[in-house]
Amino acid sequence: MGMTTELTDYMGFQALLTAEEKLVRSTARKFVNEEVLPIIDRHAQTETFPAHLIPMMGDLGFYGPNLPEKYGCAGLSNVAYGLLMYELERGDSALRSFASVQGALVMYPIYTYGSDAQKEHWLPRMAAGKAIGCFGLTEPDFGSNPGGMRTQAVREAGGKWRINGSKMWITNGSIADVAVVWAKTADGIRGFLVEKGAPGFTAPQMKGKWSLRASVTSELIFEDVRVDEETGMLPNARGLKGPLSCLTQARYGIAWGALGAADACYQTALEYALNRIQFDKPIASYQLQQRKLAEMVTEITKGQLLALHLGRLKDQGTCTFDQVSMAKMNNVNIALEVARSARTMLGANGIMGEYPIMRHANNLESVYTYEGTHDMHTLIIGEKVTGISAFR
Repeated sequence: MGMTTELTDYMGFQALLTAEEKLVRSTARKFVNEEVLPIIDRHAQTETFPAHLIPMMGDLGFYGPNLPEKYGCAGLSNVAYGLLMYELERGDSALRSFASVQGALVMYPIYTYGSDAQKEHWLPRMAAGKAIGCFGLTEPDFGSNPGGMRTQAVREAGGKWRINGSKMWITNGSIADVAVVWAKTADGIRGFLVEKGAPGFTAPQMKGKWSLRASVTSELIFEDVRVDEETGMLPNARGLKGPLSCLTQARYGIAWGALGAADACYQTALEYALNRIQFDKPIASYQLQQRKLAEMVTEITKGQLLALHLGRLKDQGTCTFDQVSMAKMNNVNIALEVARSARTMLGANGIMGEYPIMRHANNLESVYTYEGTHDMHTLIIGEKVTGISAFR
């Protein structure tokens, strides 16, 4: 459903895009239509990630595309990056999550806080999809309060660090070649690079999810894991600012990505309504169904304009984390509402894997919570407008 239809563009926002941005979006759309949509329901049903797509996405430049070309990245605008996330999530949140983690949560901190040697070792391989990364911040008992983390790193003789603790809900964890791990040290929170196979490091996969079923979600367990300071610590990341800056990058991509899921649901509902005949005419001709479609397309349009403006601010270097919070909060929320409304238009068909709606709706329940919950982003905006923190 909706494989060939262009993306929804009620207000002509694509006229504001550069030729390069349009090319990135159309390239990603072609990839999703040809490689993702035919197989993604099967992967979601069986709780498997389509790993054969990893090198293909690397060849297309989908990992860290807004990072510099000297590391094998594309050096694209943040708007182009956002459009890429839009199209990937139109396929499935698992694909967008994979690319988000690889680029915004692993390549970005290595690029921003790593040594020259760390950048040269990891970034070109990660850009090509030849190395996979994951981001270890959230713990079993600490989500919205990362400062409470229990994972500890202790400096030892001979330039070594010993890490103990665990992380939870880690996308890519079980398949990652390297984990960016945040731990408490004697001088505050620091970032470490822990490689697959390090003695004492395990990453069991979490099964039994009703959401993000085509995504690899893992626990990370560290039992006296030792890393070299020179290769295994990010020298320029100190305090919570490091991991929080990474989350801001990822939240920006999610603000775009959620709209892709919303668009897939809206277009599916529109196409279905035009073809489904009840009482001798298409259900699209009934007032209540038209109201649903009108509300969906209005919210998607507002979300697109919000994301586009945020992307332009980001490219100018002026966007703030609280502006990103508004876009993430708003766009994920409206995507979830669009998915639910679209499901009602398809009736019983709305729960079938033949259509993408229930898969997107279930995925969006996770997206609503991860990378800062809906409620926390609400309070970030509240603090910005009142000057009073409601959660500290």
